[in-house]
Amino acid sequence: MHVAKRTKKVGSWQAVGALVAHYRRQARLTQEQFADVANLSVDAVGSIEQGRLALQPDRAEQFDELLGTGGALAVLVAKMPVRERMPQFAQGLVDIEQEAVSILSYQTQMVHGLLQTEDYCRASFDYRFPLFEDETAEQWVASRMERQQIWLRKQPPFGHFILEEAILRSGIGGSAIMREQIRKLREYGDLVHMGLQIMPTGRVPHAGLAGPMTLLETPNHDHAVYLEVQRASFLVEDPDEVSVYQLKYGMLRSQALSPDESARFLDRLLGES
Repeated sequence: MHVAKRTKKVGSWQAVGALVAHYRRQARLTQEQFADVANLSVDAVGSIEQGRLALQPDRAEQFDELLGTGGALAVLVAKMPVRERMPQFAQGLVDIEQEAVSILSYQTQMVHGLLQTEDYCRASFDYRFPLFEDETAEQWVASRMERQQIWLRKQPPFGHFILEEAILRSGIGGSAIMREQIRKLREYGDLVHMGLQIMPTGRVPHAGLAGPMTLLETPNHDHAVYLEVQRASFLVEDPDEVSVYQLKYGMLRSQALSPDESARFLDRLLGES
């Protein structure tokens, strides 16, 4: 079992940050002056320059304009791999996710990140404790939305998701955001490469009481399970352990509402039946 711990962002973003600092000094601006014109906190500017905070594409374009760098930062950021936009503890997941041929997931508290609308994703960070700084939250939102590009591949992965009913009744972000998220789930459920099932409240015991899980398969037919709890995440690759989670997931599929029943359930939530 591999345990990935949360650590500060280093490496490629340090190079990007060093370039930002170089251009800022060439413009004869202090961090305080640049933070003021960029409408950022001084701490955020310092974090970007030190590589602790990823420079997002829209912010890179803003910096290019403010510093007169001819689009250099935007070009550099656009070339960064998706994994580099993720917190380090989740990079192992993203590496597999980007090439996976199948992604199966059971969720208990939140809609899976690969299915979230942007507004739902952003609202979910409003409930995080301790809170993110605004710039960090936007970094995570942008990264999560970019991860969803896997569904647009010429041959997208097969995705199957089981969601607890309570997720759909949580009201995250308010009724309008939640309704749009449910509508998006309903659309996903109609895709040929996607399956969606709802585990109704009260249907216990079932095979998922130990918590959420995401099962992934690579093009070479290697299998892994990603588990996340509080501030720790685990990428399980031992075949014997993975087999146990596959059995659990198979049982969950038999215990949840069928795909057709789940679609009708979502329609009822939307008031469309």
